[in-house]
Amino acid sequence: QVHLVESGGGSVQAGGSLRLSCVASGGYNTFCMGWFRQSPGKEREGVASIYTPSGDRIYYADSVNGRFTISQDNAKNTLYLQMNSLKPEDTALYYCAEARSHECLYGASTGLAMRSYNYWGQGTQVTVSS
Repeated sequence: QVHLVESGGGSVQAGGSLRLSCVASGGYNTFCMGWFRQSPGKEREGVASIYTPSGDRIYYADSVNGRFTISQDNAKNTLYLQMNSLKPEDTALYYCAEARSHECLYGASTGLAMRSYNYWGQGTQVTVSS
């Protein structure tokens, strides 16, 4: 049974920073881990993803590229998302997700696509005020 637990969300002012964490358990043969977000009234969108075995093949959404950094600590089974220069439009519920197939590896269009992922956490709320 795969279990993903996010933490680190909170309320910050624009320009501030947060670091999200996602602890994974029960996972085997993981290909990618990803961060997604969803705002009220909007579809869930991919934010960043990483190829877990090697830590490369990192993809970012254009809206966060240069501001967010995805990383992992495999010894701790933990995925991170460092978010800097936060903007009000970054306000959302942030989810981590795990992919069990190679579908996540073929560019941002697959690495940041919900259909590539098999397991999801419950989310952590990020609120950025102006």
